[in-house]
Amino acid sequence: MEEKEMNQESTQKQTGFVRMKKFPFIILMIMIVILSVSITALALTLGNEKAVNLSKNRSDFNKFYDAYDTLTSSYYQEVDNEKLINGAINGMVDALEDPYSDYMTVDEANSFHQSISSSFEGIGAEVQEQNGNIVIVTPIKGSPAEKAGIKPNDKVLSVDGKSLQGKSASEAVTLIRGKKGTKVELSIQRAGMDEAINVPIIRDTIPIETVYGEMLEDGIAKVQITSFSENTSQELIETLNELQGKGMKGLILDIRQNPGGLLNQAVEISSLFVPEGKNIFQIEDRNGNRKEVKSEGSKFPDIPLVVVIDKGSASASEILAGAVKESADIPLVGEKSFGKGTVQRAEDFSDGSNMKFTTEKWLTPNGNWIHKKGIKPDYEVALPDYASLPIINPDLELKLSTSSAQVKSAQQMLKAIGYDPGREDGFFDEKTKEAVEAFQSAEKLEVNGILKGESTIKLMERLREKLEKNDTQIQKATEVLKQEMGS
Repeated sequence: MEEKEMNQESTQKQTGFVRMKKFPFIILMIMIVILSVSITALALTLGNEKAVNLSKNRSDFNKFYDAYDTLTSSYYQEVDNEKLINGAINGMVDALEDPYSDYMTVDEANSFHQSISSSFEGIGAEVQEQNGNIVIVTPIKGSPAEKAGIKPNDKVLSVDGKSLQGKSASEAVTLIRGKKGTKVELSIQRAGMDEAINVPIIRDTIPIETVYGEMLEDGIAKVQITSFSENTSQELIETLNELQGKGMKGLILDIRQNPGGLLNQAVEISSLFVPEGKNIFQIEDRNGNRKEVKSEGSKFPDIPLVVVIDKGSASASEILAGAVKESADIPLVGEKSFGKGTVQRAEDFSDGSNMKFTTEKWLTPNGNWIHKKGIKPDYEVALPDYASLPIINPDLELKLSTSSAQVKSAQQMLKAIGYDPGREDGFFDEKTKEAVEAFQSAEKLEVNGILKGESTIKLMERLREKLEKNDTQIQKATEVLKQEMGS
């Protein structure tokens, strides 16, 4: 219906212009004078400047109608009207140069809604567009993306050979997602890597569960929140109640690699720990007007708390981190957060497509805007160097006399888990082969001195397990929490 009305309006304007040329010149001048007087009267009635701008803005669309009519009538092939309209809206949103504002087709909008409200099938990674590139914000805990070694800030250059250069995040998600059990291959470029590598990933069902809790030691519990979805606050309350029943005396809240999600969930979760009436965050509109969002009352006020963040903690995670730091004096441990200080609203069109756009800034309780700067923890702690090692493509065969960046990564992994390859320069020599054979023997794999397939996957699994046991950030959080519990 909307497309039809636009066609009619454009046709009427063109027809009117053709007829106008038949009038005598004096009549044309009279009409121009009348039109000018009408616009002036409207300006005086509605508030001069606003009315003039309104008239001008509406007339600017004549250019759009002209372009649309020209293409539909004169392009050398039949054009898809829906595609033209979608492209025009997409271009309008892209012109904002805001990576968090996006137009989504019906299929893309469906994927967007699924990622927030239900389980979905894919690789389990949050992406965004940055300067024309598709960049990983963070992989979801336990997802195929995490298991394949995908890290925050990895650039995704292509999907199954299709370049993502210049594509929106929604377009990239549509290509990356797919049915459980199917394979997708991402070309990944990581900072510090000399070359891009292809990473094959088997898609799976990504569950809606977002809260994972466990008891560590001495009454200390650790709870990880992987995203802020519809039921996250309720999941968290249930988990905390369960841990209290197991003797929880102190809590480590782990929001590393958490890309954010629903704003109301960030408010509800922050309210669990921030005293009633204190600021959780502030909203600032385009005119500089600010509104404070306050805690509705802490439900766990007596539990000593430490929050762990990293560069994958973004958006709603940063609202939570800023709220507990500035309004509840709760210490932060880890690395500086991602730095997303804007709020978006999503609106559906009647056909099921969707436009997500930035509506306000959000500020910390003390009025700090962390956009592109992030939140600095009270205790800065890095993970071990091997935590950021480049991933290895299991489809590649790394063997004697080969030389590459992937061989170098494999050598560093072997050394990290206790198998000395003798060198770490990327050349696969006899000593490296011996290290691989020792690893394969210990893992009860085929002992052939070649890294490929199951051997490569097992090597990366063992490295991940070592990191979990030697998580320097959680270790520091435990130390800080014990001090809090003793104070």
